[in-house]
Amino acid sequence: MPPLLSHQSVALVTASSAGLGAATAKALASSGVRVIVNYFSSPDKAENLLKELEQLEPKSTAEKDQGPRFIAIKADVSQKTELVRLVDESVAAMGRLDLVVSNQGWTRIRNFYDLDENVDEGDWDRCFNMNVKSHLFLFHAARKHLEKSGGSFITVASLAGVKPSGSSVAYSVTKAAQIHLMKSLALIAGPIRVNSVSPGVLMTDWGKQFPASKIESVTARSPLKRIATVEDVAQQILCLANSASTTGTNSVLDAGLSI
Repeated sequence: MPPLLSHQSVALVTASSAGLGAATAKALASSGVRVIVNYFSSPDKAENLLKELEQLEPKSTAEKDQGPRFIAIKADVSQKTELVRLVDESVAAMGRLDLVVSNQGWTRIRNFYDLDENVDEGDWDRCFNMNVKSHLFLFHAARKHLEKSGGSFITVASLAGVKPSGSSVAYSVTKAAQIHLMKSLALIAGPIRVNSVSPGVLMTDWGKQFPASKIESVTARSPLKRIATVEDVAQQILCLANSASTTGTNSVLDAGLSI
């Protein structure tokens, strides 16, 4: 069976000017998919990424379509109204929507094992808003378009949502809620396929804030003696997007750490 995504398909990737979002945009472009890059505070990074995507796209694919292949849209994905605008502008510019990769999230590094550090109400409110509500609101805004295209919605969760761990208790708990939200949407919104990916620590700009000792410990404890890369996760997202019979699943990418 051929892949579901084609050169006519359109993917919106939120928070995609750098890190995992950018890696996902590159994986999609390399397979011929049209991509909407979302950014908020890094217009230069977004523009540079668009140039990279144009170089990655197969020439035979580009020749078949005269419409825009790659665009960037600024939007604050922490705001419900902005998410609605982002979807509306995406469809207006590209004509359709086949895949949404809901990549946004937020945390603040706390000592996970110190309860006193994990009771800041602001942390909890912001984590819940970004790690749960924003994914719900984005799905709601995109639903009618994904129904029309027979598309899919993929959220980026975390190993911290599978196993109590990570940068803070608030982050871990809200990532678990995000995974449960994904499963709920998969039940409610078929035939749209809804899935999530849950990577362990990634060496993005954010992940590099962890001390080297933590990364070395995680690597040593994993059966594969490595950690996942953003390219690993991006390829799993592409795999899920191309699977006609997969919904309600959470793919853990942690080199076996959680076994």
